[in-house]
Amino acid sequence: MQKKVLHLSFAALFAALITALTSVHLAVLPNGGYVHLGDAFVFLAGCILPTPYAMIAAGFGGVLADLLGGAPMWAPATLLIKALIALLFTAKKETTLNTKNGIALVASAPISCVGYYIAECLIYAGANQAAWRGILAPSLIGNGAQAVASSVLFIAFAFALQKTKVDLRVKKLLQE
Repeated sequence: MQKKVLHLSFAALFAALITALTSVHLAVLPNGGYVHLGDAFVFLAGCILPTPYAMIAAGFGGVLADLLGGAPMWAPATLLIKALIALLFTAKKETTLNTKNGIALVASAPISCVGYYIAECLIYAGANQAAWRGILAPSLIGNGAQAVASSVLFIAFAFALQKTKVDLRVKKLLQE
């Protein structure tokens, strides 16, 4: 019981961090999206929390950012996309920066880009196929920029956590 409470507490902490840091807009992109810090913490949640808790933290943290940011139409897509992205990462390795999580960084970009492109088309273009083509380039550029920026930020944060052994201590605490 105590372990479950600890996992839920850390998931709630990550969800709150993801929500707050998604709201910090570093740059506005061609598709109207923005570069933010939240996705780096989606990746970190996947590296530190047990998988189902990471998926919950990532999905609900992103959804809360959409709701609080006045974009509720994005919430269903965000829930699915962020949960799938967190699923790619592993907390089972001793180090946060490892080959599996490096591959997860690369694999997360197409999930985000394609997922948000489809959502953007459904929200703004509906059945208009010509509009889908018009949305393609700005969507992929914008979501690609977010994916690259998030990956760079994740590597910096993960390096710092790994260097100070904070990631290892938290993982150990969650396993006890």
